[in-house]
Amino acid sequence: MRRYGKHTDEDDIRTRPGRRNTRPRTNIRPKHEDAAEGLVLTVDRGRLTCLVEDRVVLAMKARELGRKAAVVGDRVALVGDLTGKKDTLARIVRIEERTSVLRRTADDDDPFERVVVANADQLAVVTALADPEPRPRLIDRCLVAAYDGGLDPLLVLTKSDLAPPEKLLELYGDLDIPYVVTSREELESGVALARVREQLDGKITAFVGHSGVGKTTLVNALVPEERRRTTGHVNAVTGRGRHTTTSALALPLSGGDGWVIDTPGLRSFGLNHVDPSRVIHAFPDLEPGTEGCPRACSHDEPDCALDAWVAEGHADPARLYSLRRLLATRERKEGD
Repeated sequence: MRRYGKHTDEDDIRTRPGRRNTRPRTNIRPKHEDAAEGLVLTVDRGRLTCLVEDRVVLAMKARELGRKAAVVGDRVALVGDLTGKKDTLARIVRIEERTSVLRRTADDDDPFERVVVANADQLAVVTALADPEPRPRLIDRCLVAAYDGGLDPLLVLTKSDLAPPEKLLELYGDLDIPYVVTSREELESGVALARVREQLDGKITAFVGHSGVGKTTLVNALVPEERRRTTGHVNAVTGRGRHTTTSALALPLSGGDGWVIDTPGLRSFGLNHVDPSRVIHAFPDLEPGTEGCPRACSHDEPDCALDAWVAEGHADPARLYSLRRLLATRERKEGD
């Protein structure tokens, strides 16, 4: 056996190159200037279904995007096989800047926010007037998330054949939120659908609501070509339905120029991610009055300048009450 001494710089010694030195590394990432534009329609276990021009393309996220994830409604750039043929897979290399974001957390103590939908113009909060009973605190939370994320809210009240809408509408009258009231008979005849379509045409609308309120039934009526399985049972004890929509899905509005995004039924809507200072932007009549507020004002404390602003007649006191009710919703449980 050959042995080497202290000096091991002989020419005949063989060395193996380190694995880290076999491939040059660079921080330069490809620009993908020739990438095609697409819209994310749904996400399922790491595979994203996208609309590229008039083709439905299955894609996966490029590793270079890191932990950044695309969600339904995202506008993305894709490369690779964009034919949409069976067993083909494209690659998402860029997620374009978002115009709006609907976020939620599992509960108010959960620090991890989840992006539900991107780039929606409005949030349709679907609530049954009975069977199950309305949950105003959940509605409030959805409104806060809409204001915080840059979406315009829309109230869609279903099952008016079981209970009148006036009492619930009175709670939100001072917020000037557009609303549509529907009944089972009106949905079947198409009368209610015409009113709903007026609010959706030309917009991307995300639908949210807890299980059993008829959200997916309404979406099925709006987009009959893409029927989703609806809730067939509402628990008599809890007043809640079974989850039948398991993933968000963007669908083109039938007979109109717009998109409908159906989302899974809600059990809760955490607001841990919401910055209360952004909610005031949804109250343009009150926002100028905050100039005299102390730093980091919660707008619900003794030194808040909004009290004097409203007392001077610059805004309706009912609007200030509505603002504070929404801001306080983070401290209230949804079932209160």
